[in-house]
Amino acid sequence: MALPTGPLLPSSHGHALRQALASARLRESLSLQRPASLRNATIAGAQVALAVILVAGLLHVSPWAQVAGFGGLGALAALFGRFAPLARRRGVVLKAGALLVMPVALLSLLAWSGLGPVAMLLALSAMAGLLASLAHRMQMGAPGAVIFIFAASAAISPVDSALVLAGRAGATVLGVAAAWLLCLLTDRLRDLEVAPPAATPVQATAGARAPKPLTPGYAPVQSARVALCAALAALLAHAAGWAHPAWASIGAVAVLQGAHLPGTVHRGWQRTLGTVVGAGIAWVILSSEPSFWTLLLAVAVLQVLTEAVIGFNYALGQIFVTPMALLMTNMAHHGEAAEMALSRIFDTTLGAAVGIVLALVLSSLDERVYLARHHGRAQ
Repeated sequence: MALPTGPLLPSSHGHALRQALASARLRESLSLQRPASLRNATIAGAQVALAVILVAGLLHVSPWAQVAGFGGLGALAALFGRFAPLARRRGVVLKAGALLVMPVALLSLLAWSGLGPVAMLLALSAMAGLLASLAHRMQMGAPGAVIFIFAASAAISPVDSALVLAGRAGATVLGVAAAWLLCLLTDRLRDLEVAPPAATPVQATAGARAPKPLTPGYAPVQSARVALCAALAALLAHAAGWAHPAWASIGAVAVLQGAHLPGTVHRGWQRTLGTVVGAGIAWVILSSEPSFWTLLLAVAVLQVLTEAVIGFNYALGQIFVTPMALLMTNMAHHGEAAEMALSRIFDTTLGAAVGIVLALVLSSLDERVYLARHHGRAQ
């Protein structure tokens, strides 16, 4: 793509594009920061890991083995509220559980009704916008709406009976219940005095008025932006003939979770670079044709590692969350290792590009001025 040439106003879209693609954004995206609480992050990861092992393992040895992966998705509810007081944490996990079960049930119902692939991708995109709005209104906090959209994406595959529909929803509920119970039993291990991280990781520049955050869900227009971004990324991936276009939607929405335009670009770089490394790890694991129990143990270990490092840099988290997601996908829908790894890289890169471009195109004047001043400060 050719960059704009000629004189540009400091606040123009063309000027913002140049600043977004500057090498300084890449350097910034690779910087490390101090996590708010490594202890709380690791405990949250361990809570999810134990819930995944418990629920997916039990489902695997039951007549419902085909929905074991959905039990793992429900367990992700324990990722939320890691800085909340004991009593409030239980409510946060239940709310997160509702936002995991609801899209799985609704999209599975639509899949059972016989909707075609494009219609299902559009339904997923609309659900992404709704989930972004609900996550904000319910003040779910980190890791954000992308977790719920990840669960929703798993439910767009075909459903051939009401039994499968009930099994998916029931397994997800079971995962949420296990996560809630484990949080109830182990939450006192957390550091209950630590404050949650600041909402905006990009430091304000002197004299620059910080615009409203780009965090999905802060207003109806932003929810529409999330849905549009998810739809555009998924339809482009589908038109290209890629096997997992929903992954492009996830990548696009994850990028939009960056705070302000600099944070959006940082997320794009971090998600893409981390995915490349993580997909390689997934390929190595899947190429060995592991058993279900080996996959399950790997998913648990990767979950703990993800939460332990993602606070230092989002890219580090992607190195471990990418193989974890691919292994969970393989548990539910078996696929060829190299195809899955390459598809994840292509879809994530496309989604990141769509997210950044759309954020720039739809940006306000305040947002572009903030990017310009941030860029000037970084020189």
